[in-house]
Amino acid sequence: MTSLRPAGPGRVAVELDGVPWRRLPVEAAVRAGLAAGVPLDRPRARTLGRELRRLRALGVAVGALRSRDRSVGELALRLETRGVPPADRARAVDTLARAGLVDDERFARTRALALAARGNGDALIRHDLEQRHVPKAAVAAALAGLAPESERAALVVERRGRTVQTARYLAARGFAEDEIARAVAWEADEGI
Repeated sequence: MTSLRPAGPGRVAVELDGVPWRRLPVEAAVRAGLAAGVPLDRPRARTLGRELRRLRALGVAVGALRSRDRSVGELALRLETRGVPPADRARAVDTLARAGLVDDERFARTRALALAARGNGDALIRHDLEQRHVPKAAVAAALAGLAPESERAALVVERRGRTVQTARYLAARGFAEDEIARAVAWEADEGI
């Protein structure tokens, strides 16, 4: 390597034998041990390639988290669809999990609370979390932390009234049949 020069924020321009070669992330260059006067031999090139793949995987993962929180499974699937190799996927997800940026239990809990607040039942919430690749234990814990389904159904009935349409609404929202029946049941003196 002839020289390394700053080439913008977080980037370095590398010259090989006096000829411009590549612009690289500073972190990859440092971790690969690139420096002026150091030969770019095969082991160093391999290390550089590994570091570039690692940084790309982290970049894709962080980009996916920029718009919303995701489960570990969702994030791994996103990395897979972007062509990130399995070892780099696992490393990126593990790094973000250790940093606290990805947490299935937190994700399941906050997603379940949001769906319950919108008037959804346990079946719909369970289905949503499973579709987002949340482990079954985290799904169960999230559902256990919610207000009972009967209370949530009663709130919907209070807002919408005791009608057949409300019963259909509750069924479409993933409430259990017995909870729907209890929530919209008429007392004998109320009539039909």
